[in-house]
Amino acid sequence: MTPASVRFGRLATRIVLSTGRSSQLPVLLSCHRRFSTTNPRQEKRYTADHEWIDLPRGTTIGTIGITTHAAHELGDVVYVELPSLSTEFSAGDILGAIESVKSASDIKTPVTGIITAVNSLLEEKPSIINAKPEEGGADGGWVAKIEVTEMGVTEWEGLMTEEEYKASLN
Repeated sequence: MTPASVRFGRLATRIVLSTGRSSQLPVLLSCHRRFSTTNPRQEKRYTADHEWIDLPRGTTIGTIGITTHAAHELGDVVYVELPSLSTEFSAGDILGAIESVKSASDIKTPVTGIITAVNSLLEEKPSIINAKPEEGGADGGWVAKIEVTEMGVTEWEGLMTEEEYKASLN
């Protein structure tokens, strides 16, 4: 094998072949650009009543749950009442309830929309809310998913950011 040198902009490096001989082979040197974009809809928003909603950019489906603070204040959760699918709610409506060894509390919807999914795992293991109250994954403590209306998006924008919510707890 004869050494060949090929250069195309950011190409070419010297390598040693398994035969012990070296050769010039074109290899693309990566040229990474890191783009930083501000995405105002990638953060959770919070209510004064200790609910959260995560509404990822480019979607109209939000995930609703109770905050870590609320889960801690409630104590061990023993029962979760979930909303019915396809039910329409306005911001502030009661969509369910949580019962714990200490007390019971209503869950209010932070925005206007229609329920598209519920976390039925909470019916079997309500304690998941205590372990993972702000997780929206398959094994998280989220309560419901809601298809957010245009009005709901505007309501979402008016909710507290994480920093504002934490400041309100003090």
